[in-house]
Amino acid sequence: MRRIAMLVLTIGLAVSTRAAEPNQACALLTTAELEAALGATVSPLAAQEIPGKATVQMCTTKSANARVLLRIAKMKGGAGSSNAAAEGIEVARQMGAQVDVKTFGPITCSTMIPPKNMEQMGFNTTCSVVKGTTVAAVEITTKARKDLVPIEKVHPLAGKIAARVH
Repeated sequence: MRRIAMLVLTIGLAVSTRAAEPNQACALLTTAELEAALGATVSPLAAQEIPGKATVQMCTTKSANARVLLRIAKMKGGAGSSNAAAEGIEVARQMGAQVDVKTFGPITCSTMIPPKNMEQMGFNTTCSVVKGTTVAAVEITTKARKDLVPIEKVHPLAGKIAARVH
């Protein structure tokens, strides 16, 4: 049951190496930008670390209906990283998830709707941008399908991220 959540995290970690210090993930978007996309107030942005995994920088916030994860990392290798993402999407589909992927130049967005028996894992929309050897993403997960944030609202956030990533 936790496979989809781990899959999303693994995709993000699989494409990264040690990212630059200090944590830059919280500078990718502002709370005001996130609130505009979500249509709800969010908590202050908080830098996150995964013990033993200094390979990706993350920042989180939440609203009443959504959790937001911002992440930034250096890619290990161009071709291998896109293969890892494609493999992750295929695994999710094999598990019964409905996955929709849209590409806008360097920005790739996806929604993931889990199968009925895994809905407790949440409904996810992610947009990532690749700029040089850096990949940055905004991921929004909701508990209910009715609260799923559409790609059309998350894609502009990725555009802002693209302008801020060096």
